[in-house]
Amino acid sequence: MNTTATTLGELKKSDYQPKNIKDELRDNLIRKIRNKETIFEGIIGFEDTVIPDLERAILSRHNMLLLGLRGQAKTRIARLLIHLMDEYIPVVAGSELNDDPLQPLSRYAVDLIAEKGDATPIEWLHRSKRYVEKLATPDVSVADLVGDVDPIKAATLKLPYSDERVIHFGLVPRAHRSIFVINELPDLQPRIQVSLFNILQEGDIQIRGFKLRLPLDIHFIFTANPEDYTNRGSIVTPLKDRIQSQILTHYPKTVDIARQITLQEANLAKAQREDVVVPDLMHILLEQISFEARESEFIDEKSGVSARLSISAYENLVSTAERRMLRNREQKGVARITDFWGVVPSITGKVELVYEGEQEGPYSVAMLLLNQAVKRLFLDHFPNPDQLKKKAERDPYGTIRAWFAGGNQVNLLNDASEADFKKELDQVAGLRKLVESVLSIKGDEVYTYMELVLHGLAEFEVVSKEIMESSLSFRDLLANMLEDDLFDDDDFGDN
Repeated sequence: MNTTATTLGELKKSDYQPKNIKDELRDNLIRKIRNKETIFEGIIGFEDTVIPDLERAILSRHNMLLLGLRGQAKTRIARLLIHLMDEYIPVVAGSELNDDPLQPLSRYAVDLIAEKGDATPIEWLHRSKRYVEKLATPDVSVADLVGDVDPIKAATLKLPYSDERVIHFGLVPRAHRSIFVINELPDLQPRIQVSLFNILQEGDIQIRGFKLRLPLDIHFIFTANPEDYTNRGSIVTPLKDRIQSQILTHYPKTVDIARQITLQEANLAKAQREDVVVPDLMHILLEQISFEARESEFIDEKSGVSARLSISAYENLVSTAERRMLRNREQKGVARITDFWGVVPSITGKVELVYEGEQEGPYSVAMLLLNQAVKRLFLDHFPNPDQLKKKAERDPYGTIRAWFAGGNQVNLLNDASEADFKKELDQVAGLRKLVESVLSIKGDEVYTYMELVLHGLAEFEVVSKEIMESSLSFRDLLANMLEDDLFDDDDFGDN
């Protein structure tokens, strides 16, 4: 489109034709689909579910409700729709309602064109300025969204209150020819939701007692969390009926998809990306925590577990490894399972606990999720120790069991240097041989799996694991039990 026109007369001589915003979105979507262009850049895991629904709604020229739990990219999807609008559109210069010069809407634009005719100045509005977003809160008023009489304007212009020029327009009319997004729709009070009825159905608004009708051209997108329907409010039925397409979002369905999202969204410093190595196993373990949380009996499934948990946890995991690396004056660092104690704050702040979870406590629930994720990951790579006990076959963990039974133990310090960490693992008889024989891997990657074996055996109570403030200790389970009994006997004797 030629954007050099600066007056209404020049615009009339160009190839510009007014277009409804829904047609604008539809036409640009059709072009992108035909050209096989990426439409929703950065949205991962919705290719076969949410995105086809979005495209059908746009082709149908529907207003939309994105319904899903927190952290399911609802707002991000809405913001990406600006790329389906024309890059620039002409507006009457100085108009607060983005008036189309060929189809003026406001009193200001109508009067200006009547006065200046083809000399009416126009401006070109970029699509980034045609996106309006409002977070619904209980204190939002009709005046905020629709508008109200402005007594100061009336006094300044010396106009009676019956003159429509005294109206101060709200966010909705100011979003004429734009995308208007209302996040968390159920949080709007019912009487405020009612004010949207006419806008959605007839495309006009009513302000106070004015007979004014403004056929607004707006593409509405609403977002809502199903939990809000019971916890804070609801969408009134007549309003929901006027929203033509309701699109359900969801969490990543596989660990691989979740991992792609985390890597894309994580905000890491350049030094962290270059100097800290996060093995594939640690990536999978981190994402598995979120999957465990979504199935946990201690966490409210209606509240959901946001993808932000994995993103924040990943950033903390890298920072934990970086901190250890800096303390040991090492140039490079590798994330370990013991580093996951540093991601606990990212877990406790991202989940809503049910009553049983509150009884356990946030820290205990976070540790439980980590242990469950470790156990599942261990079984993905190594034989189940419990099942081996019931069979006559050779125990692959026999040498490791015997080493711990001999009174040996492993102490993994949180801030141990790379050399000390490897030294502790190397002393366990049979540990390296087990990993190399089962997984056929060599090099430093072996140590990641060696550590996994120790944590996994602790989950199956083959060895005991004791968590202290700055270290983690593995030793023989029976020796630990005898020691506990000894302390108990001493206490009894003192009494």
